[in-house]
Amino acid sequence: MATKTSTILRRALLYVPSSSPKFLEKSRSLTVDTVSYDLEDSVTPSQKASARTNLLSFLSTPRPPNITELSVRINAVSSGLALSDLSTILEAPNLDALVIPKVNRASDLHFITDVLRHKLPERHPSTPSSESNPLKIIALIESAEAITNLNEICRASPYLSGLIFAAEDFALDLSLTRTPGLLEFLYARSAIATAARAHDLPSTIDLVCTSFRGPEGLKTLEDECLQGKGLGFNGKQCIHPSQVEVAQRAFAPGEKEVEWAVRVVVGDEKADAGGRGAWTLEGKMIDVPVVGKARATVSRAELCGIDVDAIREKWKDQEPE
Repeated sequence: MATKTSTILRRALLYVPSSSPKFLEKSRSLTVDTVSYDLEDSVTPSQKASARTNLLSFLSTPRPPNITELSVRINAVSSGLALSDLSTILEAPNLDALVIPKVNRASDLHFITDVLRHKLPERHPSTPSSESNPLKIIALIESAEAITNLNEICRASPYLSGLIFAAEDFALDLSLTRTPGLLEFLYARSAIATAARAHDLPSTIDLVCTSFRGPEGLKTLEDECLQGKGLGFNGKQCIHPSQVEVAQRAFAPGEKEVEWAVRVVVGDEKADAGGRGAWTLEGKMIDVPVVGKARATVSRAELCGIDVDAIREKWKDQEPE
């Protein structure tokens, strides 16, 4: 399971309005793991049709060089607009993922899955290859109903690749007031992170930080990222480009974290060669779960562009204690 969940990197998912050709073009200069071009909340009803056309045109031109994943947030299945969105957007050659809002039950993803199977059978996850680029779905969890249906949602589609927590809509549904400590969202966030892990979904993307102006806003963002990371999330929704660098740094392994993980991996290789299943490092017991976490950290560090080989060279003489 760890192998699958470590292969996709979505430390930051940045929303870009599709109704503005200016914003679409400006996004070409971004450096970010995932951009989600928005057809939902940021687009008024009168602009939906033109936004689809703008986006299809944009996604039919050469890919932006420093955006790893190009996704589109369509309108909710319950809105009656999803099929029109899909009919247009699925023609785009540079589409990697769909972000589906207001996924309250498995049937919402069944609808999307049926459309994808009909329109793009060659991009089904059952036949992955470098040429096929299987399409992915990321589901927004926004309500109490969705939280109670998480297991069914996680099993609903072979295209499903992650869950996103939409805190503002969830707060509206439950009549909650958002507080700086975010304790009112603790149960929902824990449930989402746990369900995603139980079903081996690669991504758990945390709530939007509404503060982003100035040093204080960025400090709030960093604190939220680290709190979300501690709950099991591995990415953050962003609503402004200034948030991306902070989020991607926070959700990458830290320098000391990577160094410790490399030491554990190197030491374990030697312990294994010596027939030792458990050993110690600086007085701390190292066993199978600890080694598994260390290997996952090293893999994620490599995805984040960290020079793991240099760290391994530094600690090549690490011995199990």
